[in-house]
Amino acid sequence: MRSRYSAYVLGEAGYLHDSWHPEYRPADCSVDPGIRWLGLDIIASSADGDRAQVEFEARLLIDGRVDTIHEISDFLRLEDRWFYTRGEQLAARFASWKPARNEPCPCGSGNKFKRCCAAGR
Repeated sequence: MRSRYSAYVLGEAGYLHDSWHPEYRPADCSVDPGIRWLGLDIIASSADGDRAQVEFEARLLIDGRVDTIHEISDFLRLEDRWFYTRGEQLAARFASWKPARNEPCPCGSGNKFKRCCAAGR
């Protein structure tokens, strides 16, 4: 899960394609360059043989607003490698919000928003 999140952060569409189970993979695995990823929280994980689930929340900045993706992702292991199959979207625990310039940045850097993630827009 963390490697797929990192691929989204780095814009590595090839890795997303390769880590998606072929039976579930969409035709387009491109990454939206307008999204800035702010953090990932793993809430829970479980494995049973060659199947696993990961519940996570990922924070992202899009159009000046902080949003959250809350999902339970399903994974399947084939030949000692884990592949993403599908995810169930859950309600976000936090509402979408627009940080003020002088608020602490939601990425957790400790800097003001205007000097951190807002500066990269």
